[in-house]
Parts: sequence; C-alpha cells; structure tokens
Amino acid sequence: MAAESSEASSGLRDFAEKSLEQARGAVGTLLEAGRKTADTIQATAKTADSPEGQAVARGFGFAQENITSIFDFAQRLVRAPDLKEAARLQADFVREQAAAMEKQVAELKELGSTKT
Repeated sequence: MAAESSEASSGLRDFAEKSLEQARGAVGTLLEAGRKTADTIQATAKTADSPEGQAVARGFGFAQENITSIFDFAQRLVRAPDLKEAARLQADFVREQAAAMEKQVAELKELGSTKT
C-alpha cells in the first residue's frame, strides 16, 4: 500500500514538474513577444532613451524576474517532502517577493524622478 502511494506521489510530482516547465516556456514566449512589441513601439516613437521608455523596459525586466521567481518557487514547492517544508518555502517566497517588489518600486520611482 505504501509503495503504491509512493509511486502515485512520484508520478504526480513528475507530472507537476513537466507541467510547470511547459507553463514556464509558454509564459517566456509570451513575455518575449511583449518585449519585442514594446521595443518596436519605442524605436518607432524614439522613446527608448526617455525616462518613460526606460521605465517600460525595466517593467518588462521586473515582470520577467517576478515570473521566474514564481516558477522557481512552484518547482521547489512541488519537490517539498512535507507540509512543514512547503509552509517554510511559502514564507520565504513571500518575504523575498516583498523585498523584490519594494526594490522594483523604488527603482521605477527613481526613473520617474529623472524626468526633465
């Protein structure tokens, strides 16, 4: 009985990991398409060097960093051996993301304050 449960758990974990990798790839493709579209618009409007253009570029960078963090967290969560470890991972993730968001907001404010 325990062996069957372990096999099912392992199979489910493998399925979850493969699903996460597929989702990561799909979101990465979507982000890259969005970045290319923004780059094209900025080049056409000649705004890439403006504070607004820099903010857009950093915004896409932040989005990519945040999504990567989410997928990395999800992958660690899928591999957690028990609920205690899953809860610890969740607490760490929330703390790390709050710090990252604070830094990102500060950087975007800084870009906004460089307007001339």
